Amino acid sequence: MTSGESADGRAGIDAALVERLIAAQFPQWRGLPVRPVAVDGWDNRTYRLGQDMTVRLPTAAGYVPAVEKENAWLPVLAPYLPVPVPPVLGKGEPGEGYPYDWSVRGWLDGETATTPDRIGDLTGFAVVLGGFLRALQDIDPAGGPAAGAHSFHRGAPPAYYDGETRAALAELDGLVDTKSAAAVWDAALAADFTGPPVWFHGDIAGGNLLVKDGRLAAVIDFGTSGVGDPACDLVISWTLFSGESRAAFRRTVAKDPGTWARARGWALWKAAISMVQFRETDPALAAEHGRVIGEVLADAESADAGPTDAP
Repeated sequence: MTSGESADGRAGIDAALVERLIAAQFPQWRGLPVRPVAVDGWDNRTYRLGQDMTVRLPTAAGYVPAVEKENAWLPVLAPYLPVPVPPVLGKGEPGEGYPYDWSVRGWLDGETATTPDRIGDLTGFAVVLGGFLRALQDIDPAGGPAAGAHSFHRGAPPAYYDGETRAALAELDGLVDTKSAAAVWDAALAADFTGPPVWFHGDIAGGNLLVKDGRLAAVIDFGTSGVGDPACDLVISWTLFSGESRAAFRRTVAKDPGTWARARGWALWKAAISMVQFRETDPALAAEHGRVIGEVLADAESADAGPTDAP
């Protein structure tokens, strides 16, 4: 999950701490420059180590399971995926006053795909990203981590967030069409996942997609990945894509109407709780989440009007 630029020292983690951890546990990299990345995440603090590596440190205990999960599974997944994912270089342990496991990854060059103007051909980008998700879902899921607390329940039924979603909609009454939103949420809960569990990323968002020369260059942050329902990976259909790019993404991922109903639920949940969170502190960001809600509701209305969700 991406938070944007933040000052060094968030969550009690700063460059000096990272330098001490590296010196103590990876002496071969002692003395390499350590500096915060320009766009930081929320679950982890990320630092660039030298020119070719990054150091990622969880900001809270709930994010720690992702360290071992990524260490174990990224090397398994990487050979089957059409674009790079973070190379695993090392796993750190608690030390120097820092209480959690942490990781060293290879640096992947590119800008985050947080705005469409960084992407040369948005429709082509949608096809490539859809192909990435298809490739991920085709990987043998045997032994993979079943969706649950470690994935923040991505890949599981969206019903886990039922109370949170309905509370957010109640707070947004009068700001969004809460009657239509509740209908979209009810449809998501009613659309049971009946397919075989597959690999999902869990947080396919612009901040976790790297763009270079206008093209998808890498997919990062598999901390919420696992095996289960892939509907959660379709939320980007409304957060980044629109018009022909959305249609191209939909054609490429080739999912059934039930999957799209659950995907709309995931998008609605995230946008609604975020709109509530930011409506006082960041009105522009809250408005963007309101836009996403509007896109989801319009998409649901279109789906109800005809069989547009068919692969």
